[in-house]
Amino acid sequence: MDHDETGCQAHPEGPILCVNNCGFFGSVATMNMCSKCYKDAILKQEQAKLAASSFDNIVNGSSCGSGKEPIVVGSVDVQANPVEPKVMNNAPEACGSGPVESGELKVKQGPNRCTACKKRVGLTGFNCRCGDLFCTVHRYSDKHNCPFDYRTAAKDAIAKANPVVKAEKLDKI
Repeated sequence: MDHDETGCQAHPEGPILCVNNCGFFGSVATMNMCSKCYKDAILKQEQAKLAASSFDNIVNGSSCGSGKEPIVVGSVDVQANPVEPKVMNNAPEACGSGPVESGELKVKQGPNRCTACKKRVGLTGFNCRCGDLFCTVHRYSDKHNCPFDYRTAAKDAIAKANPVVKAEKLDKI
């Protein structure tokens, strides 16, 4: 069988090692890099493009359409010193997809615990209408002295689901 029939062609100089010297073989289709190095290079290029476009958006003042974008305050000296941008975030989610550096630290939330007995409930906890989390023992409203008024909530739900229908009076003949 010829190589022309199968579409496979052998390299005249033999196998090519990856240009990053990782020890694997590269190919011409992947710029003489192995598949892992090629994937990393493509990912770095995409991140660089994203960073450049987000930087251009901040510098040019164009918005991403959300209406809530970070405010950029810069301080510029007369002596051509570089601008020191300070990012103040109005919204919890910024325009770009990358994380926003801020002075706030994320508070590590501990394990889910019952509000009444402080027992660890994990994923099996029950959320009450009062907004608290309870274990299987305290999940009912009478077991944890629930402040939620179920009676008025039920009345409102019934009134909303069943509106009063009043027909017009008919003239009798």
